[in-house]
Amino acid sequence: MEADFLEFFGVDLLDVWRGRLSLRRVHVLIQSLIKKAGRSTFLAEVDVTAAWSITDHLIARVSDAAEVSNYLFIKANSEDSADLQVPEPVERPGQDKQEKPKESDHAFADGAELSSFFTHMSNL
Repeated sequence: MEADFLEFFGVDLLDVWRGRLSLRRVHVLIQSLIKKAGRSTFLAEVDVTAAWSITDHLIARVSDAAEVSNYLFIKANSEDSADLQVPEPVERPGQDKQEKPKESDHAFADGAELSSFFTHMSNL
């Protein structure tokens, strides 16, 4: 907390004991640190996921979505994509590494299965 107060606000936390900083002001400054998650050393120690800002998490999601989209596009439109690996998501702080999906989990339907499905759906 002391380091964050000095870095972000130029306030010495010892000023509470010197009588130059009220507890109300300390509360307001802490609330400001919480809103700026990812920039606070204190928050990063308390909550590992706070090491990244919301923007960092959103960029990781966009990156993961683009990788999966590219994978599916290549898989659907290329005859020699058998050796193509399923993309791994960007590692995020505080999250356990997830088990990589197996290739068999992503089996594609053949033409006969698709035709049967759509014929069934059109009869409903």
